[in-house]
Amino acid sequence: MTKAVCPGSYDPITNGHLDVISRASDLFDEVIVAVVNASVRKTKPLFAADERISFIEDATAHLGNVSAAPFDILIVEFARRVGAKAIVKGLRAISDFEYELEMSNLNRRQADDIESVYLMSGPQYSFLSSSGVKELATFGGDIDGLVSDRVARRLKEELGR
Repeated sequence: MTKAVCPGSYDPITNGHLDVISRASDLFDEVIVAVVNASVRKTKPLFAADERISFIEDATAHLGNVSAAPFDILIVEFARRVGAKAIVKGLRAISDFEYELEMSNLNRRQADDIESVYLMSGPQYSFLSSSGVKELATFGGDIDGLVSDRVARRLKEELGR
């Protein structure tokens, strides 16, 4: 059985994330969406980890081999704990590639038995990021089609002016 983790902050999950998760679920027997609960790279999340996990569970309910779980350790250590042999990430642009190349090499140094796998974003999602969606929501922009209806409602509640 092949198992993979798809790590990220998912603050909030976007349709671009869902595209990568869905495609990963076609490639692996089991996919665990790993929600970082202690990022050193990003600012404090808008949504608590349990709400982000709930968003993911709702959005992936139709995918029988996908689950979500929080993590606050190295992703390779989390992957080992859950028995995953791959870390799956999406790539949108050159800037993603540069960061992910660095992370891949650091992860390989920690755990050379866990492979990094990258899926190119679909063209309709190549511009899409959680931070961009939050900015649109803050200023009343149209976020329909970028996130689920539930996420859109919560963003409007939290960020709407």
